[in-house]
Amino acid sequence: MTYDEFNAFCGSLAATSHVIQWGGAHVWKVGDKVFAIGGWHDDQESFTFKVSEMSFEMLKEERGVRPAPYLASRGMKWIQRYDESFLNDQDLKRYLRESHRIVSLGLSKKRQKALGLNQTAGEDDR
Repeated sequence: MTYDEFNAFCGSLAATSHVIQWGGAHVWKVGDKVFAIGGWHDDQESFTFKVSEMSFEMLKEERGVRPAPYLASRGMKWIQRYDESFLNDQDLKRYLRESHRIVSLGLSKKRQKALGLNQTAGEDDR
C-alpha cells in the first residue's frame, strides 16, 4: 500500500480528518482522536493502527509487524506494519477499519451521534 492509497482509504471512512504532523507522518483522526498513522520515522512505508488487546497479542511477534514505536511502549495497544510479510493490504484495510471503530467508540455518545458514528437502527434519542 502506498501513502496515497492509505490516505484514500482512511479518507473514505466516516467522520475522518487528516493532518501532517510528527515529522511528516500522515495522521488520520476520527472525532479529533488518532486512529491511523502513515509513516513516522522510518524510511520505509509503515502504517500504524490501534487494535484490541487480543489482536495485539496475536500480531506483536509476526513478521512484518511490531508493537508501534512510542505508543506500545506506553502500554497502548498499537501495531505498526512495516512490510507485507504477514499482513497484506486487504488485511491492513480491515485493521484500519477496526481501528477507526475502536477509536470512535471511545468518543462520547453525544460526539458519536453528532458525527453520525456507531448509530444503530431503532436507537432512541437520549
